Amino acid sequence: MAAESESETLTLVQAVRDGLHTEMARDDDVIVMGEDVGKNGGVFRATEGLYDEFGENRVVDTPLAESGIVGTAIGMAAYGMRPVPEIQFMGFIYPAFDQIVSHAARLRTRSRGRYTCPLVIRAPYGGGIRAPEHHSESTEAMFVHQPGLKVVIPSTPYDTKGLLTSAIRSPDPVLFLEPKLIYRAFREEVPDESYEVPIGEAAVRREGSDISVYTWGAMTRPTLEAAENLEDEGIDAEVVDLRTVSPLDEETIVESFKKTGRAAVVHEAPKTGGLGAEITATLQEEALLYQEAPVERITGFDTPFPLYALEDYYLPEPARIEDGIRDAAEF
Repeated sequence: MAAESESETLTLVQAVRDGLHTEMARDDDVIVMGEDVGKNGGVFRATEGLYDEFGENRVVDTPLAESGIVGTAIGMAAYGMRPVPEIQFMGFIYPAFDQIVSHAARLRTRSRGRYTCPLVIRAPYGGGIRAPEHHSESTEAMFVHQPGLKVVIPSTPYDTKGLLTSAIRSPDPVLFLEPKLIYRAFREEVPDESYEVPIGEAAVRREGSDISVYTWGAMTRPTLEAAENLEDEGIDAEVVDLRTVSPLDEETIVESFKKTGRAAVVHEAPKTGGLGAEITATLQEEALLYQEAPVERITGFDTPFPLYALEDYYLPEPARIEDGIRDAAEF
């Protein structure tokens, strides 16, 4: 009789650390690098203890130079290593944008398959923690537009470790965005052993029959709360957590919509050019004849992310999500 696997109750940020530790112990080619990730354990303590266990050659404190961090990691990846550079906040990623889209995402194509780029760029993203300017960005749509790059956004500790494992083992570059608003918001059982959650597969977090609500990252929890609240009004909402925003799980997205005929998309990024538009277009192309109402987009606003006083107003919260779902359900 096989022994039962052991697990721990972890927060999301602890699951990041556990995923990194598990893969570093399994594969000597996995290295962690970035600003303050070593001796300090990272600004959110996601890499705490790794420096002491694996040493300075595998947990590398770098200069404050995002383009240099990612560019160095691309060179390492091209020659067989599996670097996991951290960008301290997503708002600091733009100096490395050229390295990501011009080199990491194109290396396989440019070399006609001679080289791949097994690289995972980790970045805490999103708002809600009362941080100053440039610390609350949610610009995943910029990177989704780039072929050759996968973009993963977990919403639970279990998925975080499993998706990070899949990302590190992927032969191609992955942008792994961690919703810092829920880094320590709740705990979940996470197996001690290594496991993978497939990249590119959404999860139906709540079954429903009246409307499909698509979301990801930190917005998954308030969306589920809104769906539960609306049940008292007779609105049965299905909540689909995308988990991977590039590639999108179009099959799950479309099948849910065919069942309900109505849809809403919840994301904290600005509305214009956001992924809500891409999901809406996909539904129009693949399931137009099932549609019974306009697709609602419940999003952040087309403004720079505000400072403290307006932060809660900017982010979609359960009451605003309920209003949007209600509008689509009652159309």
